Amino acid sequence: MRDIGIDVKMPEGEWDGDANCPFYGSLRLRGQVFEGTVSRTGMQKTIVIERENVRAMPKFERYEKRTGRLSAHLPTCIGELVIGDRVRVMECRPLSKTVSFCVVENLTEEGA
Repeated sequence: MRDIGIDVKMPEGEWDGDANCPFYGSLRLRGQVFEGTVSRTGMQKTIVIERENVRAMPKFERYEKRTGRLSAHLPTCIGELVIGDRVRVMECRPLSKTVSFCVVENLTEEGA
């Protein structure tokens, strides 16, 4: 297991030889770190997370919520995730047309 550059809890799951794993494989992580909620899990090794942003509307002196979605690679060593779990993702090289992030930590396990 190698150090990925940020302070996260190391996964205890099994590694299946996936080269796109930041902990056991050769995937390098860089750039932005986001936290979000898992909204879809139907794809193979990929999940969709949602993040809510609150932004000001000065003309109306109000705030509005906006939801952003992004796809992220799910390494097998992280384990199974269910809809509603909180996760931390970090930017990596593009793995497919829509996937440029990788899950690095499951935050739901810490609170349980």
